[in-house]
Amino acid sequence: MMHRLVGTTIRREFVAQDSAKLWGKIGPSSCRVHTAETALLSQKTDQQNDKNHLASQSDRKQTSNAVSSPLTDTFGRFHTYLRISLTERCNLRCKYCMPAEGVQLTQRDQLLTSEEVIRLANLFVAEGVRKIRLTGGEPTVRKDLPEIVSQLKAIPALESVGITTNGLMLTRQLVGLQRAGLDALNVSLDTLKVARYEQITRRKGWDRVIAGIDLASQLGYRPKVNCVLMKGFNDDEICDFVELTKERNVDVRFIEYMPFTGNRWDTDKMVSFRATLDAIRARYPAFEALPNGPNDTSKAYRVPGYRGQLGFITSMTEHFCGSCNRLRITADGNLKVCLFGNTEVSLRDALRSGCSEDDLRCLISAAVKRKKKQHAALPSTFVQTHRTDSLAHGVSSRRYYSSLSHVDEHTGRATMVDVDDKVSTKRVAKAQATVYVGPTIAALIENNELKKGDVLSISQMAAIVAAKKTSDLIPLCHNIPLSSIKVETSLNSSTNEVQILAKVKCDGKTGVEMEALTAVSIAALTVYDMCKAVSHEILIKNIMLVEKTGGKSEFYRKQFHHEPALESRTSARQTEELPIITRPYRTDPIVTNEPFVPMYI
Repeated sequence: MMHRLVGTTIRREFVAQDSAKLWGKIGPSSCRVHTAETALLSQKTDQQNDKNHLASQSDRKQTSNAVSSPLTDTFGRFHTYLRISLTERCNLRCKYCMPAEGVQLTQRDQLLTSEEVIRLANLFVAEGVRKIRLTGGEPTVRKDLPEIVSQLKAIPALESVGITTNGLMLTRQLVGLQRAGLDALNVSLDTLKVARYEQITRRKGWDRVIAGIDLASQLGYRPKVNCVLMKGFNDDEICDFVELTKERNVDVRFIEYMPFTGNRWDTDKMVSFRATLDAIRARYPAFEALPNGPNDTSKAYRVPGYRGQLGFITSMTEHFCGSCNRLRITADGNLKVCLFGNTEVSLRDALRSGCSEDDLRCLISAAVKRKKKQHAALPSTFVQTHRTDSLAHGVSSRRYYSSLSHVDEHTGRATMVDVDDKVSTKRVAKAQATVYVGPTIAALIENNELKKGDVLSISQMAAIVAAKKTSDLIPLCHNIPLSSIKVETSLNSSTNEVQILAKVKCDGKTGVEMEALTAVSIAALTVYDMCKAVSHEILIKNIMLVEKTGGKSEFYRKQFHHEPALESRTSARQTEELPIITRPYRTDPIVTNEPFVPMYI
């Protein structure tokens, strides 16, 4: 159960079991009702053709909506799957999930309420989400889980509601959840051996998990049993998991161990997809691949003749970022666009500050647009540095003017330049700005701990709005129909600076350098505004035009010099040390009256 240890709400998922005897106690049950009503098929052909035509029209409309949706990122990925964490709490204490220094739970009033969860779900579904999965922590520790499922199922366009659970509470809660409308469930189980289960989870309960999986099968579900393979721990049970699919209609999915901050990026424990596949085929030579859907994260396989199937989630060795359609909302209301990303946007704060739905859509869109092409595979990639490829050193200019263009040569008064006789061309301008924030604020930005929200996302959005409003802010600027505004904001952890780069394009008779400069200036001011409560020792510097093309005069900046005094001040500030915070936690086995374990379990 991996929850907020990477700053997110994913939980690791465990898989089922080595005791064939226990699995054999409850026989398989039929999950479908079969009918033989096919006699009128030929009479319905015309009606079916009409339905196909309408469906085709609907598909074209959905495709069109997807392109303009706030849930579509810059790589064309349309996000239709939302994972919502309902809690940070869990009734297990898994060693690979819980870091050595423990975790600090968020105060209850800082978590999303059920009303806020439903409101956000409605908003995301209205924009195209069709599948929601409830996670944790452990979602079954919330007493209002059935009510949340029921309210989600009442959203007309939502097609599926599922949960990911450790399975401990399924025998008590699954019937009620099914009545509420639960469509699917994933059960996390990493070992089929009782002693190992208790070793890794620091809790008892393996029998209850197995009984819960059996109950799910009896109720008509095809449970997905998720197993995180770890070298030296459970990689000797691979074929035991395969055997679970022989008589059971379950989908066992092997998940590659994902290193993260909580387990100190321990890559030695990972068992790769190819190594697992080789181990299975050594015993089952006929092991065969099955077709996969376009957004499936699991590569499906089966042993011919077995009822169930297996899958491989290859997050590390063969990532599926190119087809990723998932977004996550953490228990405290942060939108996270990538599991391995460290950028979050607080939807909770936006909700509680009275933001309209349009404002929320704008905020969501800005976050989604920041989603990277693929996730970071190593911790070093979390250190973002500003782009310097277009910022070599020096200044080069093609032409200089001997008079001011905005001054009337007869009256000496300010005037707007007449561009009527100019030729319309493709205009491009790039500008940049730097904001020195110091080590304390840099750490807060990196961990997204500033009260006002995600500095990088919000300043990026401010820059885009500013570029479009330039003619309203600068008196003699023309109102230009811009064709493209791209803004990059990043944190350079080594220099404690926020780097801002804007690129603006248009097809017109005048340049867009003012739009680019306005964009980076307002973005820099936004960074200052969001951080000033922590310190006023913030320095906005190096606001400059980097490149300008498309007009009679072109400009390329090849060099600029840092201020020596400023560099020495920056170096001095970099030596400041942040306090080390250690959060202890309980590692002993079952402890009664543990304050963060639900008492009704």
